[in-house]
Amino acid sequence: MILHQLIDYETLRLIWWLLLGVLLIGFAVMDGFDLGTQILLPFVASDDLDRRVVINAVGPVWEGNQVWLIVGGGAIFAAWPPLYAVSFSGFYLAMFAVLAALILRPVGFKYRSKRDSQRWRSGWDWALFVGGIVPALIFGVAVGNVLQGVPFHLDQDLRIFYDGTTLVELLNPFALLCGALSVAMLTMHGASWLILRTSRAVAWRARRLGTFAALATFALFALGGVWVSDVDGFRFASQIVTDAPSNPLTKVVEQGPGFWFANYAAYPWMMAAPVLGFAGTLFMLLFCFLRREVLTLLASGLSVLGIIATVGLAMFPFILPSSVDPRSSLTVWDASSSHLTLFVMLVATGILLPLIVLYTTWVYRVLWGKVDAKQISSGDGHAY
Repeated sequence: MILHQLIDYETLRLIWWLLLGVLLIGFAVMDGFDLGTQILLPFVASDDLDRRVVINAVGPVWEGNQVWLIVGGGAIFAAWPPLYAVSFSGFYLAMFAVLAALILRPVGFKYRSKRDSQRWRSGWDWALFVGGIVPALIFGVAVGNVLQGVPFHLDQDLRIFYDGTTLVELLNPFALLCGALSVAMLTMHGASWLILRTSRAVAWRARRLGTFAALATFALFALGGVWVSDVDGFRFASQIVTDAPSNPLTKVVEQGPGFWFANYAAYPWMMAAPVLGFAGTLFMLLFCFLRREVLTLLASGLSVLGIIATVGLAMFPFILPSSVDPRSSLTVWDASSSHLTLFVMLVATGILLPLIVLYTTWVYRVLWGKVDAKQISSGDGHAY
């Protein structure tokens, strides 16, 4: 028996859909508090020392956290080639804006202290703010557009054509709501991290701003749930074939309002995701009030997990619906790589992903504790 046939094609596709969700949630949870901290930087610090404390709260770990984004992009490229082709070409300008904003992070960290000038350092502080809020906003806007369907189609030779025109069309009201939710959610998560890693005035301001961000997250998530009921969702109108070679054009898809709620009606256990999204936010507020720092961060992370999982479970098995040709929509069952490719990738992931988790755990254990303002002000050569 050929080794890769030990796991059938349908199961491999489902496993890789789950792994893609794990990688995206891992990025949102791990790098999300970095982005949230950057968003809060100009508002939680009153002087240069406070800003250095904030920067050093994420400075030692942000590079490792960003690995989740790189691995997620690589997984999309290898496991879901059509998804990679449509998203990275159709959203090219948006991706370029995200990349330009992310570049500001290492540059800002390294260059900020090169000159002892208030104007120079303030400029880099705002650059770091841009490097946090732009990716948070665009990632949310992208999710909003995916829920509405992306304008692309496939011809009979499975060539992909993106039918969108400009970046402005992506900034529609529902997508902007999703973008605002993303910003509020990651700001809440960043505040939770600062509450854990800093003390005194910075932690107090982070607690206050994190409270507002959590309330905004709860309200925007609820509003998004109400709004999505009027958004045309997608569902199969033909028999679902789960183990055939990938070809999106072999199915029939229909659109209609409320279709994104069908999975929750069919599988009530999926309601755990939105419940976790709301409950995590409420527990973050509770633990923040009780001064339980670790639990505040954990609750915030669970809220992020629940909110993102809510979208993924609602859309299953769709991963990128088409608004101009529903039949061209990409799903778990017809947009994946071959059986052999998915199996080889699964073996590699089974070896490498635990190593990444173990290394990350070790790093956080070594770096555990609050950032010491006195140590930074005394001229520690390892501090930003």
